[in-house]
Amino acid sequence: MDNGEMIIHILRGALTESRHIAHVAVMDINRKLIASAGDSCYYTFARSTAKLLQAIPLLEAGGAERLHLDDKQIALLCASHNGEDDHARMVNHTLHQLELDESALCCGVHEPFHEPTAERLKQSNQPISPLRNNCSGKHTGMLALAQILEVSTQSYIEITHPVQQRMLHIIADMSNISSEQITLGTDGCGVPVFAMPLEALAYAYAQLGNPINLSPSRAEACNRIIGAISREPYYLAGSDRFDTRLIEVTKGRIIGKMGAEGIFALCIPEKSWGIALKIEDGAKRALYPAVMETLIQLKLLQEQEIEALRSFHQPDIRNCHDQIVGSIQPNAMLKWHFD
Repeated sequence: MDNGEMIIHILRGALTESRHIAHVAVMDINRKLIASAGDSCYYTFARSTAKLLQAIPLLEAGGAERLHLDDKQIALLCASHNGEDDHARMVNHTLHQLELDESALCCGVHEPFHEPTAERLKQSNQPISPLRNNCSGKHTGMLALAQILEVSTQSYIEITHPVQQRMLHIIADMSNISSEQITLGTDGCGVPVFAMPLEALAYAYAQLGNPINLSPSRAEACNRIIGAISREPYYLAGSDRFDTRLIEVTKGRIIGKMGAEGIFALCIPEKSWGIALKIEDGAKRALYPAVMETLIQLKLLQEQEIEALRSFHQPDIRNCHDQIVGSIQPNAMLKWHFD
């Protein structure tokens, strides 16, 4: 393997049956590229990794204090949650604080990610509400920001709405690129989604984790977001989810957020590093092994932490008889960049 490559091998028996290529950028708060694999400037949509950045404008405007948001609620602003009962209840509670109900949400409806919850609702013939949508927390935050800005909560998902314009410009600022350099698309939940180079996304996460170069109000917002997620990781994702387990196992030393189509971003506050990773073909099965391998290569995980997260690093492949017939094996050699 050449220096600076990451390939995730899908093994059946001893044979590599398929491969996935990952691109990685590791940046610090001085905009220095620390390490990389593949194309560190790979241009792609941030998808749900943008949610932590999209929470900044509400908190920067004093929304947490004015709306009396606690850590669970702030973590849910950033979440791709499982749709478990506690997630739905907390989103509903926040909407009631805004004097709104689930009908105000424009995120649409899908079955909960948490299969036991989805099955229980199905067996009891309970309707699935927008509260169970993995993006309902983010949408609640957008409604809250509209109220803080004293603008209409109608059409808040449109790019021309003041809420979306505020988010676009803050994401551009955090990433150190102009809003014109960001390609816009539409996410699965209907709101705008932002494309940028991996290095820009990694830099935004570096600043999120250590906001010493930001204005006092923005730094306070970033610290509040990271602190809330560190203390309430269940509300970022949920039961049996990698994002939650990574934060739990590292005791908040590492904060990571997944996004659809094989994107992941992390901040390492104690290192002042941000990491962005993209599986080129979007395969979810390759994502967590690639993230784990990146963290191991960067020497950011302790041995007991690697062991606790092993099922995400080299997961088994099982057939319909529950027999182990293969595994997912990441293989990487990051390229280090030094002056």
